[in-house]
Amino acid sequence: MRAAVLLFPGSNADIEMVQTLRDVMGMATEVVWHRDRALPTGTDLVAIPGGFSYGDYLRCGAISASSPIIAAIREHAERGGFVIGVCNGFQILTETKLLPGALTRNAHLRFECRDIYVRVESEGPFSTRVGDVLRLPIAHAEGCYFADETTLAQIEDKVALRYCTQNGEVTPDANPNGSVQNIAGIYGGPERNVLGLMPHPERMSETLHGGRDGRQLFEAVSRAITTRSTAA
Repeated sequence: MRAAVLLFPGSNADIEMVQTLRDVMGMATEVVWHRDRALPTGTDLVAIPGGFSYGDYLRCGAISASSPIIAAIREHAERGGFVIGVCNGFQILTETKLLPGALTRNAHLRFECRDIYVRVESEGPFSTRVGDVLRLPIAHAEGCYFADETTLAQIEDKVALRYCTQNGEVTPDANPNGSVQNIAGIYGGPERNVLGLMPHPERMSETLHGGRDGRQLFEAVSRAITTRSTAA
């Protein structure tokens, strides 16, 4: 298995992502600079990590969405290649229109940095055979997911994760940023092969992190990659 981790000016969660994919999951992992125009040959998974690309100027992820590497990521996604965008990576995926909707300022206008719970809402390459409720860290000021009513109706079955209580109840109090319908992550792509989420699974992938719930998402996509390779 081969993974590529994108690096933009201002990325700050790339090291954790590389650590998780390379050392925890055992994937051959390369860092790809945003000005590159091609992904490494044989890339199975593209990971867009969190951070503050370009200082979050203009809009979070808006400047990064025009980087040269985006065309290669779009081609990778359109042919069914796996893509995960975490936090700022989720923002970039919405700005490129690889995922619908937008991430806006947290409703209470505060930066949130703590562990939260999410409920797995639908199966896909990153969420098959994982726990029903996951504890994951968040660290964002602009993580409020928004989409209009028409879009929400279209993506209802593509909502991957919702903010919830420890017991799995989707409540307003469990929502850390005001996201519409408590949405924490959504699927996109022709085969649900693109996942965007605000929580950081790579920061909850080893016991030393205080838990391994996040690792389950990477284990799921690893199984999907193996299944696809075997079928081919």
